[in-house]
Amino acid sequence: MNNIFHGLGIALVTPFKPNGEVDYEALRRLIDYQLDNGADFFAILATTSESPCLSAEEKETIAHTIIDHVAGRARILKYCGGNNTAAVVDEIKHADWKGVDGILSICPYYNKPSQEGLYQHFKAIAEVCPLPIVLYNVPGRTGVNLKAETTVRIAKDFDNIVAIKEASGSLEQVDEIIKNKPKNFEVISGDDALTFPMIASGAVGVISVIGNALPKEFSQMIRLEFRGEYEPARVIHHQFTELYKLLFVDGNPAGCKALLNDMGLIENVLRLPLVPTRIETKQKMNEIIKKMRLG
Repeated sequence: MNNIFHGLGIALVTPFKPNGEVDYEALRRLIDYQLDNGADFFAILATTSESPCLSAEEKETIAHTIIDHVAGRARILKYCGGNNTAAVVDEIKHADWKGVDGILSICPYYNKPSQEGLYQHFKAIAEVCPLPIVLYNVPGRTGVNLKAETTVRIAKDFDNIVAIKEASGSLEQVDEIIKNKPKNFEVISGDDALTFPMIASGAVGVISVIGNALPKEFSQMIRLEFRGEYEPARVIHHQFTELYKLLFVDGNPAGCKALLNDMGLIENVLRLPLVPTRIETKQKMNEIIKKMRLG
């Protein structure tokens, strides 16, 4: 198998109504906005969607809504992961994957397995999965880092593991993976702030939080890099520098939802334990956006 997830991927947020229910009308509106402004694929029901606070029924309805509304206009990468290998394998075996193009699977969290444990976890998933798999390494959340040598070992041993969403924050680790990986395996940035240098090093795209609100600007940066036009891409990257920090200072997706709310696309509602971003953070983000768009 080959990786088909290139360019700007959106780590899609879940809009809620003021009463806390999922806002499916806003979700459809958001998808259209992103597709009209450069989104290449969607990563659904992962962390940015507030998936730990969604019921199983809500997850199923959200997935069907997204698949039906996208209607083949972009690839869909659906999250399926956890810290119980047997449960993840069972979900893969019995879930309905119609309309889904690939699976995003995170490193087991909380129980902090060894590198061999991580290898065996993804081996078990690869042996039953009917779709291309994108690994997800985010040690800041999981408490364990999938090291470069383990990533390369997995990539060489399992043809249906086609890419990794790398959010370790280590450009050195990214370089090691890109240098030693097999030909059919690719790296996708999992960190908005490091997307510019990662693509310059050979990554093929990003699964982005900021792309929810600013897909046009972020996809333009990526496309410029793909064409080798690094100087204008760097200008866009530097425009985002402060925004990268502000987006996550009050938790994710609080910052992103605040931006989308100011744009009139969704309500500024999250589910506990997440709460809306502080007013001062919201004001600072708005000032940056105004400068970007005036410039």
